[in-house]
Amino acid sequence: MTKKLAILGSTGSIGRQTLDIVAHHPQHFQVVALAAGQNIDMARQQALHFHPQIVSVATKELAEQLRSDLPASIKITYGSEGLLDVASHFEANYVVNALVGSMGLEPTLAAIGAGKTIGLANKETLISAGHLVNESLKKHGVKLLPIDSEHSALFQCLNGEQHKEVSRLILTASGGSFRHLERDQLQNVTVEQALNHPNWSMGAKITIDSATMVNKGLEIIEAHWLFSMPYEQIEVVIHPESIVHSLVEFVDRSIIAQIGHHDMRIPIQYALTWPDRIESHCERLELAKLGALHFRELDMKRYPCVQYAYECGKLGGSAPTVFNAANEVAVSRFLAGEIRFLQIEDIIYDTISQHQAVHNPDLQEILHWDAWARLTAQQYTA
Repeated sequence: MTKKLAILGSTGSIGRQTLDIVAHHPQHFQVVALAAGQNIDMARQQALHFHPQIVSVATKELAEQLRSDLPASIKITYGSEGLLDVASHFEANYVVNALVGSMGLEPTLAAIGAGKTIGLANKETLISAGHLVNESLKKHGVKLLPIDSEHSALFQCLNGEQHKEVSRLILTASGGSFRHLERDQLQNVTVEQALNHPNWSMGAKITIDSATMVNKGLEIIEAHWLFSMPYEQIEVVIHPESIVHSLVEFVDRSIIAQIGHHDMRIPIQYALTWPDRIESHCERLELAKLGALHFRELDMKRYPCVQYAYECGKLGGSAPTVFNAANEVAVSRFLAGEIRFLQIEDIIYDTISQHQAVHNPDLQEILHWDAWARLTAQQYTA
């Protein structure tokens, strides 16, 4: 049966790669709704190519520009309401959430409430409110499938296995743009240097998160919610080649790993086709040409944000919400040239240190503490 897709974040890296898969497999997928954000030129191209029923953009002004360029049969909407319209569109039976940041939370909950299967690349949804998401998934009988390469790898390694037989989940980390530098060499690194990831082609925010290793901290919390695994059984290892995407160790000390090229179309396609697999047009991994693969222990002193993530995850409640929101503001300030690279860590630490975690917060409390953390992080001065 053809899956009818609504794609949130269609002009971002994950959204574009999702549409590339759709274009190669039109017999399997139909795009019925797109949420595109600020990139109106790409939104126009995507709408004309895939003919969705509805397109959402960031603002009313952009919507008015787009409306004159598209057929009258395509509904144009905008803003947060537009995201919710796309996420819950009646024709869609599968929603890809490729938004960046905590703005993905409410559309995810709307899609779950509307009974859609979720392909989740927006890890911040689970960081900010994993308990609410899991409660809603259970209530509505909806399946959520991970798109992040590490969580897709864990999901694949766990297929057919018993949860009680898992000893450890092991996430791999490339080490980011500055993996070859010591901490004392990071004082004056530039935005351009930070955005030069050695393996992956990703958006600016995710690339900076990789350099600070915040992304791995977020992935630890996400893995906790996705796989109901205690934090004590989730570990990280540095793997510079990004070929082994994650591993699962079982109680008998067997380890199953998922490996492949660092091409995000592979985990995206698996999330779209699960429980089946279809032919991929991605490059084949030739094992004989790999040479050596390297692994080393993650140094928490070199990457303190990972330790902050563990601590916030174990505190639970609103603590991960504050961790995530503070990071989003800190990254934005770094990209804007307002702060130095290492001050990202300082802002996160300062913000979470001022917060007393609220346990089992509802959605309004989550949104309150998200806003509080953003204001606190924005006001930080060295």
